[in-house]
Amino acid sequence: MIKPPKAKPTPTIRLVARVAGVSQATVSRAFSQPELLTPATVEKVLGTAQRLGYVPNQVARALSTGRAGNIALILPDVANPFFSALMRGAQAQAYKRGYATFLGDSDETAQLEDVLLSKLAAQVDGFVLASPRLDEHLIRKHTARKPVVVINRDLQGIRRVLVDTSAGFAAAVDLLAGFGHRVIAYVGAPRSSWSSQQRARAVAAAGSAHGLSVVEIDVGRPSHESGRDCVTRLLEAGVTAALAVDDVVAQGIMAGMGELGLSVPGDFSVVGCDDIIAATTYPPLTSVTARCALAGANAVDLLLDGFANPTPKADSHVITGELIVRNSTGPAPTRPPAPTPARRARRRPVAKSTVSDPSSRK
Repeated sequence: MIKPPKAKPTPTIRLVARVAGVSQATVSRAFSQPELLTPATVEKVLGTAQRLGYVPNQVARALSTGRAGNIALILPDVANPFFSALMRGAQAQAYKRGYATFLGDSDETAQLEDVLLSKLAAQVDGFVLASPRLDEHLIRKHTARKPVVVINRDLQGIRRVLVDTSAGFAAAVDLLAGFGHRVIAYVGAPRSSWSSQQRARAVAAAGSAHGLSVVEIDVGRPSHESGRDCVTRLLEAGVTAALAVDDVVAQGIMAGMGELGLSVPGDFSVVGCDDIIAATTYPPLTSVTARCALAGANAVDLLLDGFANPTPKADSHVITGELIVRNSTGPAPTRPPAPTPARRARRRPVAKSTVSDPSSRK
């Protein structure tokens, strides 16, 4: 009779400490309080644990430290490339520091965001709240219960990461003015959005400095469809170039122009923001970088570093975007394109969205 092979013993914290050449307390801290150790020590311990197949007992860890070893990332729209990239950056940094990440998608609604923050609070040590839709007083209420770091909402007294794209949008206006454009548009999200307000102000200021006429168009919930749907409004306003709140809206504008038989940038120039899908559009899209993954990673660091101090000083990290010039911008046309009846007829009908505008935007 063949005896079954003996199961390998489960790796222990003592084994990890011996192989890594550190104390058991250091191994414990690498998983529960990595902010107290040097990054090199944390990396050495976690790497050793991974090679040995060691997994800490989360129940015992929670009882001894009062921490679950989990954080939650709440996003308004996980399908949006900006938030997808942000999520990957946050998850990678959390894993590197020994934390698991729960993900909540609020579907652009403040009510669901409130529910997710309430329901997940018992299972996580803190939250990264990206581009919140909630009113400020509700954000502060949740912050009083659990540590929260906010991305792209400038709230004094709350730790936050802000992506500042003002300089990039000002540079984009400079570029368009140099190409001879005289009437440009900013195509933005709802006015309650911190990011969209910031970008609109930058476009208005730079446009004024160049003596340009600036039209502001609010498309509601930013999407490919909303970008495509605003094309007629752009043309009726005599606009020859548009700066969009994000690359998805910009891509929609380019698609709408194509449906009308107009070329980009021959008849119309387009600038986006985020620089995630910009290089893959046709033509490649001029865009302002937002460094989404870095924003997610920085937010996780702010949150976890704050665990070491029960009353951390409110802090903020600012990430600056820059303009990346590609082929969607060029010289202004001799005559502004117009939405002629023949061109309008070539457009496919687009179903109207029934989703209400979000209260905030990235």
